[in-house]
Amino acid sequence: MNLGKDSPLWRSRWHVIIIYAALIAVVALTMFTDIFRSQQPGAIPQIIWLLIAILILAATVVTTSKTAKIFNSLEENNANLEKVTDALDKTREVLVQINQNTCLSESVKAVANREADKQALREIVFDNLQQQDFEATKEIIDEISRLTPYQELAKQLRAEAEGYRSAGNQERINQVIEHIERLFDTYQWAKASALIERLIKAEPLSENAKAMRQQLIDRKNDRKKVLLTAWDDAVRRQATDRSLELLRDLDTYLTPNEGLALQEAARQVFRNKLHSLGVQFSLAVSERRWTKAMRTGEEIMQDFPNSKMAEEIREKLDILRDKASLQPEGGGAD
Repeated sequence: MNLGKDSPLWRSRWHVIIIYAALIAVVALTMFTDIFRSQQPGAIPQIIWLLIAILILAATVVTTSKTAKIFNSLEENNANLEKVTDALDKTREVLVQINQNTCLSESVKAVANREADKQALREIVFDNLQQQDFEATKEIIDEISRLTPYQELAKQLRAEAEGYRSAGNQERINQVIEHIERLFDTYQWAKASALIERLIKAEPLSENAKAMRQQLIDRKNDRKKVLLTAWDDAVRRQATDRSLELLRDLDTYLTPNEGLALQEAARQVFRNKLHSLGVQFSLAVSERRWTKAMRTGEEIMQDFPNSKMAEEIREKLDILRDKASLQPEGGGAD
């Protein structure tokens, strides 16, 4: 409950103290002085004043207690509402992205994006389940179910949420571990690591939870070995594009020393790629395929911005664009 200086309870605290002080003063004056005693016939006896003071004191205590309970309930409701709102905001961000993805014309790209969207939604739901925020989880799943392509996903998530809610403590640990292993399978190491640490913090006595740290290290090393093997094979076959793709994947796995060991091979891969693009650019220019030349030149400037070739293309880019704008798509010489 909020007990800050601006809270209603903090402000009312002084009122209660003043009332208590006044009542104590009345009781003291009644018992130890004659201030309330009257010699006139029919005057209110001193004991009556004392009883009135006690009744007022009791009423004040009861009122203050009820007020505190009301404020405490309001604070808890506000905190819960904020949690639900935050979770729904995250969900809506994903749903907005989903709506944008459904407008894509390429069917393969749409399917790939849809799978990514499903994974993102699963992460949001599972995060709230692990915090045992079941009300927020229900509202999120209801939001998901309103989109036709994701109604089946919503049904699955609803079943998983109900199973998690009714599960015992060990069952919940097992469900979290299964989720972590799915993150391993998709190489989402950062998310898996964060989830492992959260699980260990929640269940510090669970040996299964602690064992996930070593599993993360082992699975990550296994993936690095696979990538390094594929990299060696691609370099040996001079498969430049594949080598570059693998190099980008390897970047998050390599230690500084390992990176230095691959540096010379990586330089050769980049030189091969630049040489290949340079040949494509020269052929396109000699054949006056200006659109192709412009696109290849832009790729060179983007991937190799500091190369001499990129500098030369940059100087003639306006001319290339003018020629490309006058040439139909796929056109040859002028």
